[in-house]
Parts: sequence; C-alpha cells; structure tokens
Amino acid sequence: MRICVIGAGAIGGLLAAKLADSGEDVSVVARGPHLAAIRADGLVLHEDAREISAHVRALERIADVGEQELIVLGMKAHQVAAVAPDVAAILAPQTLVLTAQNGIPWWYFFKHGGPHEGVRLESVDPGGVIAAHLPVEQVVASVVYPAAEIERPGVIRHIEGNRFSLGELDGSKSERLMRFSEAFGKAGFKAPVVSDLRAEIWTKLLGNLSFNPISALTHATLQDICRFAPTRALATNMMREAQAVGEAFGIRFRIGLEKRIAGAEAVGAHKTSMLQDVEAGRAIEADALIGSVIELGRLAGVATPHMDAIYAVVKLLARTLAETMGRLAVTAA
Repeated sequence: MRICVIGAGAIGGLLAAKLADSGEDVSVVARGPHLAAIRADGLVLHEDAREISAHVRALERIADVGEQELIVLGMKAHQVAAVAPDVAAILAPQTLVLTAQNGIPWWYFFKHGGPHEGVRLESVDPGGVIAAHLPVEQVVASVVYPAAEIERPGVIRHIEGNRFSLGELDGSKSERLMRFSEAFGKAGFKAPVVSDLRAEIWTKLLGNLSFNPISALTHATLQDICRFAPTRALATNMMREAQAVGEAFGIRFRIGLEKRIAGAEAVGAHKTSMLQDVEAGRAIEADALIGSVIELGRLAGVATPHMDAIYAVVKLLARTLAETMGRLAVTAA
C-alpha cells in the first residue's frame, strides 16, 4: 500500500516508521537536517527497548511524491493551509487524505448535517484556503493519542500510546477506511473506525485547550498545574466553558471534569506540546486548540470568558516570540 506522510515530525515520523517496518510502501516529506538524516540513515524509531530503522523514500517537495493511496497530513494545524495547494496538485481520484491535527479541525462542519452544514471556521482555515483545495469527499480524519518527540534529526522517540481513532466525516464505516485501519493495526497501532469522531475530538480537546496554554504561559508541567489550586481551578473553568460549547452542538461528554484533570495529574511532570514549542521558538497552536472553540462559542451564543483571557495572552506571547524570532525557557540560576 502506497502511503505518504507529509510532515514527518514526532507523530508523522512515528506513523511512517512503524508502517514502513510492517511492510507498507512509505514516503515522507521533510526538510532540513531531518530530511538529510533520513536520507542518510533511514527513519529511526526508539520504542521501549527496541530500535527500528525504517527504509522510507524521503522527499523535500510534495510535487515529487507521485500517486499515493493515502496521504497523511502529519504537521500541526497552523501549517496545513501552506501545503494544501501542493497536496491538491498530486491527488489521484482514489487518494485519501488523512488529517492528524489536534484541536477543532477545518472540516468540522462538512458532512456535519444540521443548520451549520458547510460553515467554515476562520480560526482554523483562514480565507478558506484548505477547503478550497482539499476535496472533502477524499478527506478522512483521525484523533491522535500517542506521544512522541524528535530526539534528534532522523530519530523519533515513542513515549507512550498507540491509538489512532479513524473516521469518515459523515460517521460511516466505509470499506476504504477499513483497509487503512487494518494496515495501521498490522503496524502495531489500535486504529478503530469510529462513528462519532467529533465526540472524541472534544474529549481530547478539553485537556489540550486548557493545559497547553496554561503551561506555555507558566512553564509548568501537567502535574504542577493540577496540584496548584488556582491553576487547577482555571483549567476546570476553561474546560467547563468548552464543554458548554460542545454541548451546544450536540456533543455528549462521558467523562467528568474532575476525572479528566486527575488523569492529567497522573501523567506527572510532563511538558505539554505548546510549552515545548515556546521553549524551542516554534509557532504555537493557539488557534486550533483554543481560538476555534471561542469561535464556536460565538456561533452558539455561549460565553467563554476564561478562554478569552488566556487566548489573548497566549496569542500575544506567540506574536512576541515570532517578531523577535526568540524562544523562552525557565532555567536554573
């Protein structure tokens, strides 16, 4: 099966390495030292006590990918618009495009049904660039649960988790998606095809929209945020607002907020992805993780004052870091 991962970073690299190791024909699109290292030594994955050295075709330009059965968009949400026109140019009629981003996706109201069918969210698809270039009939989606990191160029470390929930945008369990579920399963992932992917998106998002920006602003770990009463309360209030927004669009939440926070606390002294981005001087996923929920709140008439405040300050932090091309980390004196 011909599969291409565009954006072979931590999660994309994890997927690519394990799919290639299981026998799939895998290509990756990467750049810079990461690309050079993959070309020289293969894509290396450290997982538990074993090392996988996967042989993948490593490319710099999407235009060179060639015809594929599945294209995985492995980059972060704010990077999708920049590649959408190039991805559209290589789509064959049978190609599926799998989205693997955190947060509310650009396709949220496509094949949604009801009064908001086809509504575009400016926060995650500014100007409608993505929707204009990626045919929605060829788009399928995932909720990503594993944690991984780039240890060094060409080398990925799998930290925990192996579930990728897969879904059609209309909730159907299609034969075309079952094929890829089986391929993911063969590679060692749990990849069920689910009928209500949007509910899973919201369940995961409650943690991301609260803990990520709080950690980026305070440089605290999940454990620290949960054990400090004021930030625990802040995270709870942000989650409560987001849950009200989700419920306004028909989402049913099956896990209580205290249980959700206890689960985050149990992870321990883990730095969120947004904090890691601040420390590395990378762009912050503020719009997909929190701006999109605020936009949905406006659409539903649900107030989100705690999220509004945190979004404002984390966006200012993002602008400051971008304008100075800087990074921000707390180090021992």
